[in-house]
Amino acid sequence: MPVGIICAIPQELAELEAALDAETIDRRAGLDFLQGRLEGREVVLVGAGIGKVNTAMVTSLLIDRFGCDPVIFSGVAGGLDPALGIGDVVIADRTLQHDAGVIEGERLTTYQAGHVPFFNPTERLGHPVPEPLLRRVREALEGFVLPPLSTRAGGAGRRPRIVFGTILSGDQYIHCEATRERLHRELGGQAVEMEGGALGQVCEAFGVGWLDIRALSDLAGGTSRFDFAAFVEEVAASSAAILRHLLPRL
Repeated sequence: MPVGIICAIPQELAELEAALDAETIDRRAGLDFLQGRLEGREVVLVGAGIGKVNTAMVTSLLIDRFGCDPVIFSGVAGGLDPALGIGDVVIADRTLQHDAGVIEGERLTTYQAGHVPFFNPTERLGHPVPEPLLRRVREALEGFVLPPLSTRAGGAGRRPRIVFGTILSGDQYIHCEATRERLHRELGGQAVEMEGGALGQVCEAFGVGWLDIRALSDLAGGTSRFDFAAFVEEVAASSAAILRHLLPRL
């Protein structure tokens, strides 16, 4: 089976597209699905655009039309965990849609996407990555190191860390320190982005494996839009490097 690879923005797509030995291009829903080989594996690579709806549409096509398993998102995210810095990488062991739930008293209480507590209640919150796949990823990354960030990106010789944890998704760009602190405190998120929750929901419904690999381009606080513009290209390369390392081992 081919591996499906999704990116949201051109900066995330560029390095993978340049390395892809492309064979065919299948245009669907206004998007180019690039079929070829990467690191010896048959893959289908697509730039989906930003947001959960775009990701859900593209993930469904990758699985149903192209037979992909697993489907992997490679890209950038905002950091929530104060222990992490720009350039560090979070690989999801669970994704969670932080903007789904119930609004009462002018406040959102996050609940499982697709459920309402008084209509179709559930004990679940989020979508875990299948454990056998996650175990293979952990084993494959033992001893793997990323190069230090450049001085321009504040690297100072430090190699980016690779951690596993909860990644939150919502259809908003977080540029707010108070929201960053709340999402980390209340939901345990280590990173926040706009696509992975949909990836997990769709792949789980189809019964296929999935991964969400995110390098931190900003810290989702008051300077996030400026940090993103400065660091997105360099940190996106880290996510792509991890993906390329994993492909022969999946």
